Amino acid sequence: MQNILQFPDLLRLIDERSSAFRAAIAAAPSLDVQVPTCPEWTLFDLARHIGEGRRSWAATVAAGPAALAKVTAAGAPAAPREREALVAWLAESTRQLLDALREAGPDRGCWTWWDTSQSPQTCGAVARHQLQEIAVHTYDAQLTVGDPRPLPTEVALDGVEDFLFTCCATTSAWPHEPATVDYHAAEGRSWRQRLSADGSRTTRLPEPGTPPATATDEAPDAATVSALGTASELVLAMYGRNPMDSLKLDGDPRLFDLLIAWEPE
Repeated sequence: MQNILQFPDLLRLIDERSSAFRAAIAAAPSLDVQVPTCPEWTLFDLARHIGEGRRSWAATVAAGPAALAKVTAAGAPAAPREREALVAWLAESTRQLLDALREAGPDRGCWTWWDTSQSPQTCGAVARHQLQEIAVHTYDAQLTVGDPRPLPTEVALDGVEDFLFTCCATTSAWPHEPATVDYHAAEGRSWRQRLSADGSRTTRLPEPGTPPATATDEAPDAATVSALGTASELVLAMYGRNPMDSLKLDGDPRLFDLLIAWEPE
């Protein structure tokens, strides 16, 4: 059975990844260096994005399900330029987000931008996606200071599914021939994305050695294309930090070009 990170784990890991992000900021020789994976930003710009974004999501969570859009954190101080003050400002941004999520709990409704996805519009889903945002941007910061590290396995395994359920799932029609894409994490989990006139939907594939749920269950047909890598490698490729061909691909890799170019309505 595939384990899914529970709400307390999500909050713990948001805090842990946020600490790792601050450590990269503190270790940087300069905050004016360009971020290789976000070339339009300096490291200071990335830090400001992280802090302002966490404060805005804290305000959105606190506003509850009645909010009709993402809430701007009113009266929030600007990101300071001085290094020590910036690190403290980032820590406070994380604290505000975690406090808001704890107060709300995982099942409370919350405005999100993924209303047609497979992820619910709840604070638990917000926490899940917030973990991935801070995890990927922590990688960006570590890469910038010359110390890139893989995403922690438990974060990355949840991140593959969150990306497929939150960022890829849509009811907009796939404008090409129906297709299937399998994603295999070397740690033993797999997912299948189905693309059709009904949109994009993803399901978990059985883990190796797992008995079928019913006597009539059969192994799935071969996918149009499949990608294999560690969970961290999969997440970093999904978010454009590494090219898809850095993974082990089997089948028609041109499908990934169509996926990257697709802009659902």
